[in-house]
Amino acid sequence: MKGLLFKSKPKTPVELVRQTRDLLIYTQRNSDIRESKREEKMMELSKTMRDLKCVLYGNGQSEPVSDACSQLTQEFFREDTLRLLINILPKLNLEARKDATQVVANLQRQQVQSRLIACHYLEANIDLMDILVTGYENTEMALHYGTMLRECIRHQSVARYVLESEHVKKFFDYIQLPNFDIAADAAATFKELLTRHKSTLAEFLSKNYDWFFAEYNSKLLESSNYITRRQAIKLLGDILLDRSNASVMTRYVSSRDNLRILMNLLRESSKSIQIEAFHVFKLFAANKNKPSDIISILVANRSKLLRLFADFKTDKEDEQFEADKAQVVKEIAALETKELS
Repeated sequence: MKGLLFKSKPKTPVELVRQTRDLLIYTQRNSDIRESKREEKMMELSKTMRDLKCVLYGNGQSEPVSDACSQLTQEFFREDTLRLLINILPKLNLEARKDATQVVANLQRQQVQSRLIACHYLEANIDLMDILVTGYENTEMALHYGTMLRECIRHQSVARYVLESEHVKKFFDYIQLPNFDIAADAAATFKELLTRHKSTLAEFLSKNYDWFFAEYNSKLLESSNYITRRQAIKLLGDILLDRSNASVMTRYVSSRDNLRILMNLLRESSKSIQIEAFHVFKLFAANKNKPSDIISILVANRSKLLRLFADFKTDKEDEQFEADKAQVVKEIAALETKELS
C-alpha cells in the first residue's frame, strides 16, 4: 500500500528531454567515472530513450498525444540535445541506439505550430550531417547514422547541403562496401538524395554533370557487382525519366560513351538489368536530335538490336513495355532507311 501511495509521478515530455540532456552531458563530461557509476547512468539513459520513444510513437495501448509530441519536440531542439545524442550514440547499448535512432527519425516529421523545427535546428547545425554521412565508415554505427541521415534529408535545405558537399562523392564507394546491409543502406540514402527534392537535384546535376556521371558510369553502371549494377541502372532510369531533369536527360542521351554502356547492359544475362537498361536505351532511340555518332552506332548495331528485341519480353504481360519496344524498333529501322537513302 505504501508503495502505491508514494509511486513517482510520470515525467512530463519537457522533463523527460531535460533529464535526457543532463544524462548526455554527464556521460560526455565524465568519461573517466568508475564503471559501476557509468553503468548506472547508461541504464538511466536507456530508460529515458524508451520513454521518449513512447511519447512519440505511443506505447502499444494508446496513440501518441499531439500536445505531448509538440512539447517534447520544442524542448529537444531548444538546446543541443541532438548534437549530444549523435556524439554519445556509439557509447549506448544496441537497444538504446535503436530507440535513439527512432526518436531522431520521428522528430524530423514533428510539426510545432505548422513548422518543422527540426529543419531550422539542422540548418543552424548543418555540420551534424558530416558526422552522419561519415558514419557509414563505422561498421557498428552505420545503420543507425544512416537511418537518421535519411530522415534528415527529407528537409530540402539539408539535402542540398549534402549534395553540394564533398561527402556526396563518398556514396559511390559506400554503395560498394563489402558489408551488404551497410551497402544497401547507403544505396537507399543515395536514392533518397537523388529523387526526393526534384528542383534541388536538377540544379545539382546541371552544375556537376561531368564528374557525377563519370563516377556514376564507371563505379556503378560498370561495377563488377551485380546488385550495384541493377540498382544503378534502375535509379538512372528514375532520374532521366523525371521531367525535372529533361535537360540532363538530353545531354546524357547525346553521348556515345553512355550509349556504349547501355548497350552492354542490354546484353546482360540478368533479365531485370536488361529491362531497366531498355528503359534508358529507349531515350537514346527516341531522341529527335541524335548526334551523328549516336546514329552511326545504332545503325552499325541495327541487326543485333532488332534480334535482341524480337525475343525481348517481360515476365508479366506489359502493354506499355510492348508499345515502347515497338517504337524503339521503328526508330532504329527508320534510321537504317535514312542511312540507305
